[in-house]
Amino acid sequence: MSPKQAAKSQKAQFQKTEIRLSGSGGQGLILAGLILAEAAAIYEGKNAVQTQSYGPEARGGASKSEVIISNTEILYPKTTRLDYLLALNQESCDKYAHDLKEDGLLLADSDAVEHVPPIKVISLPLVRTARDKVGRIMTTNIVSLGALVGLSQVISVASLEKAVLSRVPKGTEELNLSALKYGLELAEEGKKYLEE
Repeated sequence: MSPKQAAKSQKAQFQKTEIRLSGSGGQGLILAGLILAEAAAIYEGKNAVQTQSYGPEARGGASKSEVIISNTEILYPKTTRLDYLLALNQESCDKYAHDLKEDGLLLADSDAVEHVPPIKVISLPLVRTARDKVGRIMTTNIVSLGALVGLSQVISVASLEKAVLSRVPKGTEELNLSALKYGLELAEEGKKYLEE
């Protein structure tokens, strides 16, 4: 085995993905982080940790949820170099974009984030899709999760669906599955930008 093949084999054995979901309080990012971590840990048997922080005001202040998914032991629960950053507002983009790895991806809300640094970015109408297509702006977190998982493939869609159904309030299952479907459709649109 050549050194290059050995390095590739070692990388395949050790896979760690660091994700930060950021925006405003009240956008459901903490729940989204929990769903993502549970999908990875419970339904895929991977190691996952989720941490969170809020701004001084619960609603309207800054909010972030961090998830690390790994096929080996996670020694430190906080993200250090992000593979993926979800930014639902300009403030979170400005604050966290520099934490992305060189080949990391910024997933930004196309209406709220107007100025992006010169990095790999996909801008999608996440909030608008929740409001106009799903019919409930409160599903922005699930639309965003669908888009993020569709782009990253860090976990399977089937695992994500199970985790969403186990976590969302009773009576909102169909609404949230619809939000997830629209998010996945947005990811397919977003992939076209990556291929250009």
